Amino acid sequence: MALEQALLRKPYSKAAYRLDGDNIRFGLNKDLGFSPKDREENIRRIAEVAKLFADSATVAITSFISPYRADRDLARQLHEAERPGGDPGVPFVEVWIDVPVKVAEQRDPKGLYKKAREGKIPEFTGISAPYEEPLKPEIHIHSDKTSVEDAVKIIVKYLEDKGYLATPEAVDDEA
Repeated sequence: MALEQALLRKPYSKAAYRLDGDNIRFGLNKDLGFSPKDREENIRRIAEVAKLFADSATVAITSFISPYRADRDLARQLHEAERPGGDPGVPFVEVWIDVPVKVAEQRDPKGLYKKAREGKIPEFTGISAPYEEPLKPEIHIHSDKTSVEDAVKIIVKYLEDKGYLATPEAVDDEA
């Protein structure tokens, strides 16, 4: 939420929207469970929606547990693929918010890790289901050592350095 707010405000004033489990799992993907196949479809649908946002010049921030490299690779391919008419794809930035399971359990406001440890939630990532670490994320943040504010600064700096956050003033200056 902090990244979304930073992008929406000055100096960036970007159209930005956060897609996360709460606003996707209760609507678009309410028919999906947590099996490996359902997780794959969940991430595929999210990638397609995020690409539509990006096509409309809206920064799509997706915050999902995406445990499989193949699913993240597919999301990247969907974004970077040439579009009809030969237009280039849209940028894809993989940000790995790396948190040890022990820390995630301490932060768990919904008590899901406790339920998973009790066997009440099957196929729970990091407990009874695998998590395949990203091999080459553009940004790697250790959330147990980095504050939310500093994480936002790291991401914003990367986006600035890549030229993804040209401010309206900068665009006017170039004209």
